[in-house]
Formats: sequence, C-alpha cells, structure tokens
Amino acid sequence: MTLKDRIALVTGGSRGLGLGLVEALVAQGAHVTVVARDAEALAAVHARLGVDTISADVTDEEAAHRIVAEVRPDILALNAGAQPRMGRLDQISWADFTATWETDVKAGLYWLQAALNLPLKPGSRVLVGSSGAAQNGSPLSGGYGGAKRMLWFMAQYANGVSKQKVLGIRFQTIVPQQMVGDTGVGNAGANAYAGAMGIKRDEFLARFGAPMPPREFGEKVVSVLDDPKYAEGFAFGLKGDTGITVLEGAAA
Repeated sequence: MTLKDRIALVTGGSRGLGLGLVEALVAQGAHVTVVARDAEALAAVHARLGVDTISADVTDEEAAHRIVAEVRPDILALNAGAQPRMGRLDQISWADFTATWETDVKAGLYWLQAALNLPLKPGSRVLVGSSGAAQNGSPLSGGYGGAKRMLWFMAQYANGVSKQKVLGIRFQTIVPQQMVGDTGVGNAGANAYAGAMGIKRDEFLARFGAPMPPREFGEKVVSVLDDPKYAEGFAFGLKGDTGITVLEGAAA
C-alpha cells in the first residue's frame, strides 16, 4: 500500500505513540484525520501538521460510526486508550482494574463494528493497537494486559467477519514490545515498576534495550503498511533494537 494521498484516520493521535504515527503518515503524503478528546491538543496538531481533526470520545458508539462514515479511510489506526491505573492485585479496586476495558476494549468494539458495518472499501487496512503486556502480562496495571489481548483477539474476529462477508478489509495488530518513555502509558508503567524494584525510571526503561520514541514507532507502523513483505501478516511486534517482528502470519 503506497501511502501518498491515502486517507488515514488515527484515534488518539494527538499525543504519544498516536502522534508519532500521525507524523510518519503525514511525512509519507497521507491525508490524515486525528480523533481525540482534547480540543487544545488537537488544535496544536492541526497547526503544526495541517491534519484534519475531530474532537470526540472514542467510546461513543454513535461518534465512531459517524466519523468512519464521514471520513471513509483507507487506513484506520485504532490507537486511543486509557492510561492504566497502576496498583498491585491485592490493592487495586474493580473500577481501576477495569478502566482499560471500559475505554480500550469498548472503543475497539465500536470502531471495528463501524469498519465492518459501513463497510470500509476493499483493500482498506485497520490497525489495532495492542501491547507487549498482551503477551507477558502486567501485574501492576490491573486488567491492562487482558484488555490488550482482547483487542488482539477482536482483530482476529474482525478478519473472520471480513472473510465471511467478502469485504476485503484487512485487520492487523500492532504490538509495541517495550514501554516508551514520555508517553502517558509508558510513564505510568515505568514509574510504577521502577518504584516497586527500587530503581530509577530511566534504569528500568533501559532494560528494554534501545528506546523506541513515538516517531520511530510511527515509522515502523508505516513500514508495516507500505512494505509488501508485511501485507499478509496479522500481528507485528515493534521494538527499538529489533525492529519489526512478525508475531503471527496471515490471518485466518
């Protein structure tokens, strides 16, 4: 998929990893629309990058269907998610434990349904943001690891629906395999784990190897989109020192 003049829609694209992806897509000549709640952050992104912006809550079902119908993207990147509420299993409340399910998973359901039920045109790509926590767990972030694994499953389910309905839409899972400093999720996790281990935040982050700042993350996602060798893969691990790893091959 060449990205020049393609229509891309990125949820949660006003900061962090989502913003890194938006920057990389714009650099490739894509026409990008960013969806996020913070109108001030969206205004800053628009002023700097010239992208279109829509202020909306990604967990609003009506908004998900309306925006997908209005933009009709060739590329839909589901990046938005809640910062997990950190706490040990014996200390965390049910509300804290389920916060990422109420945001990440709920939003995932609505936006995947919007892509399938509109539907997007054949050849469209939908990227579902997951996490290395979906592989290895995350004992200090409640239900976060499970929520990110559920999104991975949901992308699989969406491919099954696309195949059954002969839609020609491809759903792929993006799995950052390290915490990224200077992002909301990355900072929350790094601070919590470093504190539990009695070490400094930067020392904890160094254990992941080479860093993967948001723009580098975005460049790796762009490679997944435009390099033919990744076209048929389903799940991709992204890491600063090892680049892109195919975690699962062609979707069923």
